Amino acid sequence: MTTASDRMPTIYLSHGAPPLADDDVWPGQLTAWGASLPRPSAILVVSAHWEAAPLAIGATRTVPLEYDFWGFPEHYYRVLYPAPGAPELADSVRKLLRGPGSPVLDVPERGLDHGAYVPLVEMFPSADIPVLQVSMPTLKPERLFEIGRRLAPLRDEGVLIIGSGFFTHNTAALRKSAGGIPGWSTEFDDWGRQAIEELDIDALLDFEYRAPAGRLAHPRTEHFAPLFVTLGAAENTLDARSVIDGFWLGLAKRSVQVG
Repeated sequence: MTTASDRMPTIYLSHGAPPLADDDVWPGQLTAWGASLPRPSAILVVSAHWEAAPLAIGATRTVPLEYDFWGFPEHYYRVLYPAPGAPELADSVRKLLRGPGSPVLDVPERGLDHGAYVPLVEMFPSADIPVLQVSMPTLKPERLFEIGRRLAPLRDEGVLIIGSGFFTHNTAALRKSAGGIPGWSTEFDDWGRQAIEELDIDALLDFEYRAPAGRLAHPRTEHFAPLFVTLGAAENTLDARSVIDGFWLGLAKRSVQVG
């Protein structure tokens, strides 16, 4: 019988942009985090960079990555992450999520986007663990929490469920700032840290209204939204902690582990 201690944790991470790989600190933090986790049987990623309704499943075999960014030096477009596909995990996801009014689509040609492969290159550099990415069919926190809750049984099969976003994300406001870390980023980060440590799910689901600077930290919520899949998949877990904190170019890179 699988016990709570045998289940894989769920994680939410701030994934950064491709230049994350050149940071002096962040890659090592992700590598250490990956090494501290039980080895997953497979990895399921929900990224801020794939919104599609109905919910869609990406490639179940190895296909080229999605270099879904513009204006970076050429070497960032040469990064490879040839992780095995995860057809068995895709079957399980379909069974758990498909139902009346809840179709699940297959998009076999869509590879991992940078919200998936940028952190995985650092966390699991051997690229030998099957990886599957699914889309976010909505940005509504309650709906994403429910999707996570329905995916929770995968944890008993050794699947690592990752929500990948950025803990604060307002690049337009950063461009207008005078430099440094803006107050809205630090205020939201501190509020979010406390809410996660206390697992105040109600407050987190209502973050746009309860968090200080909620609308400034996330003028559009796609980078915070994957957190709700992470929290839903954690079910009734009573343990949550920040594994990575601090800021990158003024944005909070807080990343958390639940369970």
